[in-house]
Amino acid sequence: MGLRFSVLSSGSTGNATVVSTDLATVLIDVGFSGKKIEELLRDREIAAQDLDAIFVTHEHSDHIKGLGAFARKHRLPVYANENTWGAMKQKIGEIPEEQRRILPSDSVMEIADLRIESYAISHDAAEPVGYCFLADGAKLSLATDLGYVSDKVMRQLQNSDVMVLESNHDVNMLRMGRYPWNIKRRILGDTGHLSNEAAGEALCSLLTGSLRRVYLAHLSQEHNLMDLAKLTVNTVLEDNGYFYRKDEFALCETYHDRSTAWDIVKK
Repeated sequence: MGLRFSVLSSGSTGNATVVSTDLATVLIDVGFSGKKIEELLRDREIAAQDLDAIFVTHEHSDHIKGLGAFARKHRLPVYANENTWGAMKQKIGEIPEEQRRILPSDSVMEIADLRIESYAISHDAAEPVGYCFLADGAKLSLATDLGYVSDKVMRQLQNSDVMVLESNHDVNMLRMGRYPWNIKRRILGDTGHLSNEAAGEALCSLLTGSLRRVYLAHLSQEHNLMDLAKLTVNTVLEDNGYFYRKDEFALCETYHDRSTAWDIVKK
């Protein structure tokens, strides 16, 4: 089987991803009720007792809504950095000490045959991170909820074979939308969310490696459309001289109301 994953759901209403190898299965974020997460996992034929751990990116509710109840019910170890633990304590309730694990930003750990790399990102949270997962020589990177892609993050994402990349909003739709200006400014800022254009610009520096598929993720239901996101990213790539065949590279979809099919990540 090797390294495989499914984005269980992605968007402003909730986020969760499952990553699995021959010997390990982990959940990244629990942005829904425990019952809903169990349903999403069953869609991928995964039971909660199959999980080895939960990894948390940051403390916003669309990433930890069901974390406390789900972790306590299934007695799962939860990994997050110290500042994220502090920021989410009041939101998730007490987690038994034996389940509470500290994983500092920019650190590496292993669970069986799965290597997990944490890396710091720019977002308006206590200490947000992204994760890369490596097994059998293949690399999957998750990069959402970041205001911009720094040089350090770009280096972390290099040599990914598959990536889940934020393409949160269309700038014009956001500017014309009903949100108050202070929220718009937050989303557009360096600690907000990547626009479609910014996602395309980031990919211009990443397509030179082994990258084969990019899942556009965390789309705003108010200020984006998947077809528009794909069109904009493609246009940015083409405007910068990147033309690719469908058998070499693909932009893939994620959904706010259902999971993606299992994707096997290969070198």
